[in-house]
Amino acid sequence: MTAGSVGNYAIWGVIAFLSVGVGGYALFHAATGFVHLPIMNPMFDPWGLQAHVAASGVAMLVGAFQFLKPLRRKAPRLHRWIGRIYVAACVIGGLAGGSIALSSTAGPIAGWGFFMLAVLWVPFTLLALRSAMQKDFTAHERWMIRSFALTFGAVTLRLQLPLAGYLGAQGLIPSDFVWSYQYIAWLAWVPNLIAAELFVATLRKPRRPKVAPGASVA
Repeated sequence: MTAGSVGNYAIWGVIAFLSVGVGGYALFHAATGFVHLPIMNPMFDPWGLQAHVAASGVAMLVGAFQFLKPLRRKAPRLHRWIGRIYVAACVIGGLAGGSIALSSTAGPIAGWGFFMLAVLWVPFTLLALRSAMQKDFTAHERWMIRSFALTFGAVTLRLQLPLAGYLGAQGLIPSDFVWSYQYIAWLAWVPNLIAAELFVATLRKPRRPKVAPGASVA
């Protein structure tokens, strides 16, 4: 195994650890009826935030494992079933999140941030599914990277919230939670998507078949 491979697996390990942790935390609250969440939110109804949290938790729990090459090679059927679960979770989570986003109690800036996340998350995931069904696995990989970058926004949001709290306590930014949250609604996923696009740009393009000398196109 090369140093590059070790580095890639290490990065994957960190991403998978954070995704499983946040996804498991979300599913814990879903399984316990959200009674341990100390919040009162008018969007917290069975078809709004609860559905979004539960479905997104499933997406985070399984999403990272779609990128394991050994799983794809040795257990392709399992890979496909995990993919189906991931797609269903993203679509449900995205539609539920989008339906309540513009009613965010943090105001319109936050609302539009979460709404645009849903607007991209659902079609990116469905494009990944369509590419797989068409056996265009190059496009499938690229759309899955974009989709999971948006899924991972749930993780980066939870990393940025305590950072904003610390910066607010130090007087470096306003200490008002709503002020920070309205920008985190964008910062949680836009940088992820930019990073995904930069990574996709580094992937090798499939080689075109060589044409024998003298061959002509019919």
